[in-house]
Amino acid sequence: MLSTAHQIELNPNNKQANYFARACGVARFSFNWGLEEWQTQYQAHVQDNSLPKPNEQALRKQFNAVKKQEFAFVLEVTKYAAQQALKNVGTAFKRFFNGEAAYPQFGKKGHHDSFYIGNDQFKVKDKQVWIPNLGWVRLKERFKYQGEGKINNAVISRQADRWLVSISVSLDKKSPRQAVEKQDCVGVDLGISRLATCSDGHQADNPKALSKKLKKLKRLSQALSRKVKGSHNRQKAKMQLSKLHQRITHIRHDALHKLSYYVTTQFNTVVLEDLNVQGMMKNRKLSRAIADVGFYELRRQIEYKAKYYGSKVVYADRFYPSSKLCSVCGFKHEGLRLTEREWDCPECGNHHDRDVNAALNLRQLGLTHCTAISAFDEAKIVKNDCKANQ
Repeated sequence: MLSTAHQIELNPNNKQANYFARACGVARFSFNWGLEEWQTQYQAHVQDNSLPKPNEQALRKQFNAVKKQEFAFVLEVTKYAAQQALKNVGTAFKRFFNGEAAYPQFGKKGHHDSFYIGNDQFKVKDKQVWIPNLGWVRLKERFKYQGEGKINNAVISRQADRWLVSISVSLDKKSPRQAVEKQDCVGVDLGISRLATCSDGHQADNPKALSKKLKKLKRLSQALSRKVKGSHNRQKAKMQLSKLHQRITHIRHDALHKLSYYVTTQFNTVVLEDLNVQGMMKNRKLSRAIADVGFYELRRQIEYKAKYYGSKVVYADRFYPSSKLCSVCGFKHEGLRLTEREWDCPECGNHHDRDVNAALNLRQLGLTHCTAISAFDEAKIVKNDCKANQ
């Protein structure tokens, strides 16, 4: 069973867009109510240990008991808007206690507006989706998994002035959109000047989405700061700025999707470096350029697409000297500096491009890893055969 999702832009009328905005408001209100109650109950537990600790299930029961009398407006939209928001409170604290995320923060209007719908209140037909309490809403394209697998849920979100729906589906089998023939292994060296250099010679340019739009971004930000709060002109300026941020995101994701699709469909094994992005971001001179690339997003895309297309992802150790090793003879150039983009091996005399050499070394590491795994599997088979013969 393989879980995936398809995000499609909606084409709602004014009534439908108003409903979406109200549902997002209900989700935001429910989350903030649950977070405030959690904090209050936890403080009460600290002062008096006889009182129970807060938990998600108790919060949902408490909310359901008072919503008809105190929060009747939540009944105007799908029940999942409030229900899932309270579940998200429990999930947020669970991630916080496990050290996976920061302490939950209160939601703000216009920041990550979205709401959830369960599969029992949601269905897709042609280029339409059914929304509870609203009816059919038009889509700008067809759902590509129509008739394939089971729809799990949907999340409707707002980006600038656009509404999108992300439909999650569980597939019984892998998509037929597979590469005709895959090669063995590819090493992918990530960078800033070039987004990626592959061991097969393929190079992906870095679109530098933020740096190219930075001047306009500053101008629109300054224009927004000058507008009177609550005025119509401020809303217009805010929407212009949101659209530009959305444009920058789309340019960056376009390059990342093309690269991740290429390496996962053309190769059986993809070898990447386990980059310490958090440490790299501490470099004040490079932090903006590093953030503009989107290393984590690329890694996330390669991981889920490799699973989808049947490829493997291998990570080189964080301290593996991929750039310093000669890909021909294995000599390690200890004195190689970051500014040196090309170098000659003193042992064998080969001339190396820094990024191409690193990609070739990553590929060799991947081949070694795959050979070791295959030998281990063969040893297991031989051992099992011996037991069977006994």
